[in-house]
Amino acid sequence: MASQIRLVLASASAARVRTLHDAGLDPEVIVSGVDEGPHPVESVPALTALLARRKAEAVSARIDHGPRTTVVIGCDSMLELDGMGYGKPGTPAEAARRWQRMSGRFGLLHTGHHVMLRQGEAITTRTAVASTLVHFAELADEEIEAYVASAEPLHVAGGFTVDGLGGPFITGIEGDHHNVVGLSLPLLRTILTELGISWPSLWRIASDG
Repeated sequence: MASQIRLVLASASAARVRTLHDAGLDPEVIVSGVDEGPHPVESVPALTALLARRKAEAVSARIDHGPRTTVVIGCDSMLELDGMGYGKPGTPAEAARRWQRMSGRFGLLHTGHHVMLRQGEAITTRTAVASTLVHFAELADEEIEAYVASAEPLHVAGGFTVDGLGGPFITGIEGDHHNVVGLSLPLLRTILTELGISWPSLWRIASDG
């Protein structure tokens, strides 16, 4: 039995898709194409919320909603360290510099969530940010070089993963683990509940027969 609600994830992140799949949801993935560059906002959490909203709005404007109830989820993650926000490093040199700053320290991983519920012509939205404290191990230069050479940190928020090669370099997490992966399941459930969507109604239930 499949959910009667069309669930759309406005993200190219394989980790976010996997997180939703593991929680029983089967989102349709549509990449927003929104520029994640610098934006004039007052804080790192506010920036993630802004980018999450822009991603969701960009995708919602492109799709044919039809008669079905549609839920569009936009997310954006960023690491805050010393009051500065860090997204995807993009280059090996920046990833190496990032880890030299992070080594032996801790930072806040913020993920902005923007959910759009469309029922006919009516659109309801909610925006919220989840923040998780991440403690990083003290890495030797050789470890940083090897991790950067793997290319894993180049295209992920903050320049690290907790569910991949970067896992051994994370010594502790205070808050929601899923948020560090890129999407907070508890926060998303709360948002959907506020919008009148029951979390179990979105489950993908496979038939045994």
